[in-house]
Amino acid sequence: MADTVSKGDVLAFRLGAHHLTERLGEGGLLDAAGRCGVQNSPPGSAVLALHARVRDLTQEQVADAVAEDRSLLQTWCMRGSPFYFPTSDAPVFTTGVLPPTEEAMRHFIVGAEQALDKLGMSLTDAVELTGDEIRDVLSGRRLAINELGAEIATRIARRLPKRQRDVWEQHGPYAPGQPLGEGVVHFCVRILTLQRVVCFAPRAGNKAPFVLVDEWLGHPIPDIDPDLARAELLRRYLRCYGPSTRRDFAAWAGIVPGDTDPWWSLVVDELTQVDFGGTSWVLAEDLDALRAAPTPTGVRLLPPRDPYTQMRDRETIVDKKYHREVWKTVGEPGTVLAAGKITGTWRPRKSGRKLTIAIRTFRTLPAQDRKSLRGEAEQVAPLRGASSVHVEFDTY
Repeated sequence: MADTVSKGDVLAFRLGAHHLTERLGEGGLLDAAGRCGVQNSPPGSAVLALHARVRDLTQEQVADAVAEDRSLLQTWCMRGSPFYFPTSDAPVFTTGVLPPTEEAMRHFIVGAEQALDKLGMSLTDAVELTGDEIRDVLSGRRLAINELGAEIATRIARRLPKRQRDVWEQHGPYAPGQPLGEGVVHFCVRILTLQRVVCFAPRAGNKAPFVLVDEWLGHPIPDIDPDLARAELLRRYLRCYGPSTRRDFAAWAGIVPGDTDPWWSLVVDELTQVDFGGTSWVLAEDLDALRAAPTPTGVRLLPPRDPYTQMRDRETIVDKKYHREVWKTVGEPGTVLAAGKITGTWRPRKSGRKLTIAIRTFRTLPAQDRKSLRGEAEQVAPLRGASSVHVEFDTY
């Protein structure tokens, strides 16, 4: 019979794994980013997420890690979203995320299937065509996805037989004025990021330009056995989100539950079953830590789509009646973490160099928590380019 684990134990274990019980010290940036990657959408949210985990972190430290020593890499990753992770861990967050079959890749980039079928083209062939052109187009350059997609699509069109070319150049369903083939190229670039061909350079204004990985780093990302990379990705997921299930892992990774076997089967001998509102799984080596995690203290202002709030069993951390307030399709707020619980949401509002942070909580917070949150807000202000901050409190 599976051991039963409590909600309190699970919350304490996950918060500790995310470094949200005690901030890491100097030099902790890469450790924090490498736990399970840090999503950077909306742009800038990754810096706030890393600040919540690393003491005295500045924008300059993150920028230097990305642009100068290039120890931190950004590319499309889980769920086809932009993530930061340590360059040394790049095989885990590229090869380890890449679905191994044509069908699973189609599930990963939802939306391409109808266009590919209309073209009579497999996704594998479309990725190969895009990959054949991307080095010539991108060599020595930095291009945002629209510029990159347009140039590659034009070059591919010349290589297609007339029937396919006519479909390729038709108006597509993805964006106003965008040919169908150009939209397909956008999907293919997502796969090429996981094939270690391209990554992001630092943002330029409101654009996130792509570069060739080997040009950006000065060397290619090392080859690794895909089984080793997938196994390590799942281990990192379970260390941050365990106990968990195949279904929740699939939602986090951006695949469908039926496609999880190439990951799950690799570590099944390392797992132990527990009862956490149903059958869940945890790494056997983490079971003792799960039972003995220290009680969380302190407060944090977590950004939208913080790694911690990306867990899929959302009722574990937020009462269902507040889900629509926390996880919005558009305009998602940040969340307030106090004493190990998500206790509300927050939104920034900037005027010149002054930042206002509006905090709205599910219940009235103790005076000490309010004081601590004001302290957190003062640290967030310079990360948002502000020199002063005002905090407003309200309740739902």
